[in-house]
Amino acid sequence: MKSIAELIERVEEREEELICLLQQLVEYQTESPPARNTKEAQDFIAHYLADAGFDIDMWDVYPNDPNVVAVKKGTASAHHRSLLLNGHVDVASVAKDENWTYPPFKLTKEGRKVYGRGMADMKGGLAACLFAAKLLHEAGIELPGDLTIESVIGEEVGEAGTKECCDRGYRADFAVVADTSNCEIHGQGGVITGWVTVKSPKTFHDGLRRNMIHAGGGLYGASAIEKMTKLIQGLSELERHWAITKSYPGFPSGMNTINPAVIEGGRHAAFIADECSLWITVHYYPDETYQEVTREIEEHLLAVAAGDPWLKEHPPLFRWGGTSMIEDRGEIFPALPIDLEWDGLKLLESTHHKTFGVKTKVGMSSTVTDGGWLGDAGIPTVIYGPGELIHAHAVNEELSIDQLLDYTKTILTFIYEWCHKEKQ
Repeated sequence: MKSIAELIERVEEREEELICLLQQLVEYQTESPPARNTKEAQDFIAHYLADAGFDIDMWDVYPNDPNVVAVKKGTASAHHRSLLLNGHVDVASVAKDENWTYPPFKLTKEGRKVYGRGMADMKGGLAACLFAAKLLHEAGIELPGDLTIESVIGEEVGEAGTKECCDRGYRADFAVVADTSNCEIHGQGGVITGWVTVKSPKTFHDGLRRNMIHAGGGLYGASAIEKMTKLIQGLSELERHWAITKSYPGFPSGMNTINPAVIEGGRHAAFIADECSLWITVHYYPDETYQEVTREIEEHLLAVAAGDPWLKEHPPLFRWGGTSMIEDRGEIFPALPIDLEWDGLKLLESTHHKTFGVKTKVGMSSTVTDGGWLGDAGIPTVIYGPGELIHAHAVNEELSIDQLLDYTKTILTFIYEWCHKEKQ
């Protein structure tokens, strides 16, 4: 059996093998949307981890989109810490008119960088976790604590494959989401989308608009689109109020936004619009819940509606969240607060420092990941992965090979040390 120090040295010696693994993952075209295309990639990951001594649980979240959870029980798991590593196998879609220099679904190596869709977000992090598990197995190193690796679907479109894992009962004493963080340790705010709808109980011909809006017209009605503009203004006022009255350490002021992202309304030009729906995206801070912020929005918009004679009688309707941006046009990403005193966070900090030679930053991500679902399940969780956010979803998405190697060494060491810690 090799020592962990010897194993760390093997990472650089086997660089080409790690790059080959990443190449195999990138070649699976797991774009989301359209999604429903991850089974071959997940089969590959399941077999890779089974060969590394893991028990595999694989089930369909959607047709042709299965989750994979791999568990290796520790030799003394009742008395030692357990670890969960999480990553998503789906990647951002590639539009036909994007001007890629390199083929998006082939790994291209130039100098000390690799290019291709998913390099930064987040097949690089996933490859590192898989490779670390393989190295430990090949070296005959048995961990006292349990190690769980989740490869989930749907993160790019809010399908919460990770939530399915939590609902299935998977837990650990600490979790690391290997998503894009430039090897900084992050928590996150939350995101929820929602639909605000204005609906008239009656429909009117376009030719009756004069009767509806001018004195003596005698027709009591309204355009749902015009009434929606009042609610949009109300959202803007609430957004500015939040920016002044709310804050959270690690975030610049005003990160808690309400984005009017999509508006749909009217039948066609011969009708007064009898229905209008607004799709909004709400960002909120880690000390809030999506239930709290959606209640604030509803109360504010109902107060706006109460000041309008027609909206008072026809108040807006609300639909929040959803399980998929594809299936029901909605998503939830719970916030992820972190505690600087967590043992796992402290160990990850020190492990990073030893590997990289510099301290990592600990703070808040400007984006969202599935980590919030793990936190919601009561698991102390951090986001810590290779790749820079500026490269995620980008044309010619890229990743530093040297950062990937150092990240792999860090996660390998962290697995070993954390799973050797005795429970208190």
